[in-house]
Amino acid sequence: MAEENSEITWQTDVDSKYRLVILAARRSKQLQKGAKARTQVPSKKPTKIALEEVEKGLVKYERLGRKAAEEES
Repeated sequence: MAEENSEITWQTDVDSKYRLVILAARRSKQLQKGAKARTQVPSKKPTKIALEEVEKGLVKYERLGRKAAEEES
């Protein structure tokens, strides 16, 4: 049986695939806790909704420099 390539290509302004995963995971948790979706998608799954929101630029984030991140901890 041939193996299918299940890689998804996302067109986002997010500079790193790791940042994309973190943003989507945090937004998914917000959705699971009752936050309203910011877009209409056919899926009811919070992770898919979160990924769509990130792709559409509906999830805002701010990059912190190393110094600012260290000061937060």
